[in-house]
Amino acid sequence: MIESSGEEVVFEEYYPLDQIDFSSTVSRITSNKVDVVFNSVIPPGVGSFFKQLYEAGFSRNGGRLGCVYYDENTLEMNQAHEIEGLASSLDYYKALAVEDPVSAKIQSAYEKQFPGKFRFSAGSAATGTYRGLKLWEAAVKEAGTIDREAIAAARDHAKPAEGAGGPAEMVPSKRHCRMNMYVSVARAGQYEVVARSAGLVEPKEC
Repeated sequence: MIESSGEEVVFEEYYPLDQIDFSSTVSRITSNKVDVVFNSVIPPGVGSFFKQLYEAGFSRNGGRLGCVYYDENTLEMNQAHEIEGLASSLDYYKALAVEDPVSAKIQSAYEKQFPGKFRFSAGSAATGTYRGLKLWEAAVKEAGTIDREAIAAARDHAKPAEGAGGPAEMVPSKRHCRMNMYVSVARAGQYEVVARSAGLVEPKEC
């Protein structure tokens, strides 16, 4: 996809899950004048990686960060300025609650029942769990029973009309669902939605 857009993949690296020193990688990024870093490093290493990138002047020199799983629960792993401008793509962000009454209701109920630092977010699987329960609920209502086979048959085409981030629908015989997707950018420690899918997205990434 990168190359088909006329861009170039400069290099790609993989690390052990407990890696926290990325000095050689950061040096390679800066010396090659890399424009964009697509990150797949997970905690605990990702906080160190982003911090070391920032301290090396990556963002100051115009570099951009992308990390598809980064949500509101991971924002506080770094100082806000270290990840300013980071782009993420998920099925839900808290910012959607401002414009969508259904998302606002779900978000408010969660925060009331579970006050604290662990947020209702996509990367933590909270939105996926909620969506899964709503798909199961729709299947049970259609089947009129809790028989496993009957529910499985009904779930294959379940279409909850409402949910966090919008509606969803199962892709028949695939055991995955279509859903809305959003692109957000970190601004001063919060996410701002900057783009969204025109409709429900096929689950190609799965």
